[in-house]
Amino acid sequence: MKATLVLSNGMVFYGQIRGAIKPAFGEVIFNTGMTGYQEILTDPSYKGQLVAMTYPQIGNYGVNPQDEESPKPFAAGMIVKELSPVTSNWRAAESLDDYLSRHGVTLLEGIDTRALVSVLRNSGAMMGVIEPAEGVDLAALARKARGLPTMEGLNLAREVSCPKPYPWVEPGAPPPRFKVVAYDFGIKRGILRQMAAHGMDVEVVPYNTPAGEVLARKPNGVFLSNGPGDPQPVVEAVQAVKELLGKTPVFGICLGHQILGLALGGKTYKLKFGHHGSNHPVMDETTTKMEITSHNHGFAVDESSLPPTVRVTHRSLNDQTVEGIESLEYPAFSVQYHPEACPGPHDAAYLFGRFGAMMENRKA
Repeated sequence: MKATLVLSNGMVFYGQIRGAIKPAFGEVIFNTGMTGYQEILTDPSYKGQLVAMTYPQIGNYGVNPQDEESPKPFAAGMIVKELSPVTSNWRAAESLDDYLSRHGVTLLEGIDTRALVSVLRNSGAMMGVIEPAEGVDLAALARKARGLPTMEGLNLAREVSCPKPYPWVEPGAPPPRFKVVAYDFGIKRGILRQMAAHGMDVEVVPYNTPAGEVLARKPNGVFLSNGPGDPQPVVEAVQAVKELLGKTPVFGICLGHQILGLALGGKTYKLKFGHHGSNHPVMDETTTKMEITSHNHGFAVDESSLPPTVRVTHRSLNDQTVEGIESLEYPAFSVQYHPEACPGPHDAAYLFGRFGAMMENRKA
C-alpha cells in the first residue's frame, strides 16, 4: 500500500506501508546500526520517535523473544530503504513485518533514506507524519507535523516507567555480592542482565521513588537507567539523586547520566540530531583508550555548566560532546552511551565492573 512521509519543514517522501496499516507520527531520527532493529524497536528510549535506519536492508534475520529489551515496541514507527522479503536465521520466530503488524507499529519502506538522513543532519531532527495513502493534503500534514509536541520539555520517563517495584531474576547469574536499587526511566533488559552477571541483586523501582524509600532498602548502590525524552522535567528523580549523593554509590546510563549531571549542578541541552547507533567512537579520558559504543540520546550534558567538583571522563570523538562524568565529592559516575551493548559492541562492559568496585570500596 502506498504511503507518504511529511516532515515539519514540508519535505515529502513517498513509499510503501508495512507492519501496521495506520498513521504514525513522532520525532524523526536516524540510527546508524547495521543490525539490532528488534532491540531498537523495544528500547523504551525510542518512545515517540520514528526511527530511520541508515543500513539499506532491514529484517533479514527476523525477530525472536530473546532479543526484546522490553515487553513491547516503544518506537512510534520505523523507516527503511528495503524490508527484507526473506527471513533467515535459526533463532527467528517470525518476520519483522508480522511482528510489527502484531504490535500495531507502522513501517515505511522504499524511500531514499540517504536523502532523509541528509535532511536531518543539515536541519536537525524534526517532527514527521506517516500517512498510509497517496494524494493526501500535504500542506495539512505538514501543519500537523509542526503542531506535534517536540521532545524538549517532555517527561516521557513517567510514561514508560514501571508502576511498582519488582525484583529482577536472571537464571544462571552468579551469587549476588551487592544489592542495587535501579531507577526505571525506561530500563532495558540488557542492562539488568549485565548487572546480574556482575553479581548484583537488582530491585527496579519507579522513576519518582523518593530517596528515603530507596535508602530504606539499604542498597549497596543505586543505578539510574536509560529512558526517553527531556531530563529536565523529571524533577522527582533529580531531587532524589541530590538526596542520595554521598549516602550510596550512584551509576547512571543515558537519561540517568543526564539526571546525575543535573543533580550535580550542571545543565542539559538538545542536540541537533542526536546520537543513535552502535558504532560511535568515545574516548575514556581516564585511560586514554578509545571505545566503539552504542548510543541512543537526543540530549547531552553541557560541559560549560559543570561545577569544578565534576570531571568529564568520556568524550565523543565525533563531536566532542560529554559522554561521561564523575563527581570528585561523592562516589557517583555516569556515561551517556550504553555499555550493556544491546545492540552493539562490548568495549564498555567494564563500567559495570567499575560500579561493582565502587560498591566494594564503600562496603570496606
